[in-house]
Amino acid sequence: QVQLVESGGGLVQAGGSLSLSCAAFGRTFTKTAMGWFRQTPGKEREFVAGISWGGGATYYADSVKGRFTISRDNAKKMMYLQMNSLKPEDTAVYFCAADTTLQTYYRGSYSTLDEYDYWGQGTQVTVSS
Repeated sequence: QVQLVESGGGLVQAGGSLSLSCAAFGRTFTKTAMGWFRQTPGKEREFVAGISWGGGATYYADSVKGRFTISRDNAKKMMYLQMNSLKPEDTAVYFCAADTTLQTYYRGSYSTLDEYDYWGQGTQVTVSS
């Protein structure tokens, strides 16, 4: 069992920065790939970024590449998303997700919802123009 708790969301002006955190509770954090997704009302949840369990491999959606950075600290059981040069279209609820069954490893994707078996409750990010 894994519990994920996001924090760090808020309101920021376009061009600004925010840093999201995801704390994991309940089981070992190692050999657990992680990801960030986001969702706006009426739209499907979409992939933002993913990171391998060791942190050595990262993956990004084209829409955030070069602006967002995903990272993790396994000792602290934390994952982060540094978001720079934010745009109004980045406004969404951001969710962290954990893959404890190595689906991201076997499929090599990181971007598909069903690769992840645990989800946080989400944190709102609003970017004003």
